[in-house]
Amino acid sequence: MNMTHYMELLATNQPWNLIIFMAIPVVLAETVAITELYILYTRKLQGWVRNLNRVAGVVVGLYFIGIIAYLLVNAVMPITQAGEWRTIIDVIAVSTYLIGGIPMVLIALQDLGITHKDASEEKKLAYHATYVAVFLVFAHLAMIAGMTDPALLGYQGAASHVMPDGQMMKGDMPMTPNQMPMHPGGMHK
Repeated sequence: MNMTHYMELLATNQPWNLIIFMAIPVVLAETVAITELYILYTRKLQGWVRNLNRVAGVVVGLYFIGIIAYLLVNAVMPITQAGEWRTIIDVIAVSTYLIGGIPMVLIALQDLGITHKDASEEKKLAYHATYVAVFLVFAHLAMIAGMTDPALLGYQGAASHVMPDGQMMKGDMPMTPNQMPMHPGGMHK
C-alpha cells in the first residue's frame, strides 16, 4: 500500500517522529481540550485546571510554531518544488495537519496576553473553545486523509515487496534467497 507523506513522516525514524509530530502535540492539545470542557462546564476560571489549561495551551502553541516552520521548510517546499505530491489526498493530509496547528498558536497568543487582551473572560472562553473545536476538526481530517491510500486517486509509487517478516522492500532492488517470499510449503520458489 502506498502512503501519504503524512503517514510516511510518522512511520519513519521510529519512534521519534511519531513522538515529535504526533504524541507530544496531541497529548498537549487533548489536555487543552479536556480541561477546556471542564472549565466550560464548571465556569471555574481560577485553580489548577485553568492553570494546566493555560500552560498546555502556551506550550502546544509554541510547539506548533516549531513544527509548522520545520515542515514547511523541510517537507512542503521540497515536495512542492520536486512535484512529488501523491495526489490531492497527500496535499489534504499535510495541509490540514499544518492548518490544525494554527488554532493552537492562537490559543498560545491569547494565553500569553498578546491577543484578545480587552475581551471579557466569557469572550476569551468562547475564543478558546472555538480554537479547540477548529483544531479537532483539522486534526481529524489530517488523520483520515493521512491514512488514505493515495493510489485511490491514481498515485503509483515505486514497486514494493512485502517481506515474510512484514518489512517492505521498495523499488527494483534484487532480493537475496533469504529475503524471497516463501510459499505455503515453506520452501523458496
